Amino acid sequence: MSLQSVRAFLSAHAPDLEILEKPTSTATVAEAAQAHGVEPAQIAKTLSLWLKDEVILLMLGGDAKIDNRKFKDQFKGKAKMLSADEVVEWTSHPVGGVCPFGLPHKLKIFADVTLKKFDIVLPAAGATNAALRIAPDRLIQLVRAEWVDVAQSQA
Repeated sequence: MSLQSVRAFLSAHAPDLEILEKPTSTATVAEAAQAHGVEPAQIAKTLSLWLKDEVILLMLGGDAKIDNRKFKDQFKGKAKMLSADEVVEWTSHPVGGVCPFGLPHKLKIFADVTLKKFDIVLPAAGATNAALRIAPDRLIQLVRAEWVDVAQSQA
């Protein structure tokens, strides 16, 4: 159902975008980067997080990690990952296919500035073997996300 909800969302809001389905898993950043021929940082991973009593989505570069201090300063709270069952319940997407498209619930969506360094990023598309190519600014506009700076600084 998840891939179908992404297809329906894109059909309604961005019919020019194509879902890229691979015959192998793209569930991890490394698998996705290899399958799509890009560097891991270009994969737009989407984390499903509890923030106090609210679920949010946070997209960030595939090689980035959350900086706890920056996150707490930005959101005035601590992040807690959802369980795999909660991820499916809140997003309809399986872990490894989570994306900000075709969601069954209205969630606040944020994107870390680590995605801005690329012309094109690749978020998942609702399945563990699906993704799409999109410009970061268009991604933000399409899902009504807000830019944040919560990743650890890259050395």
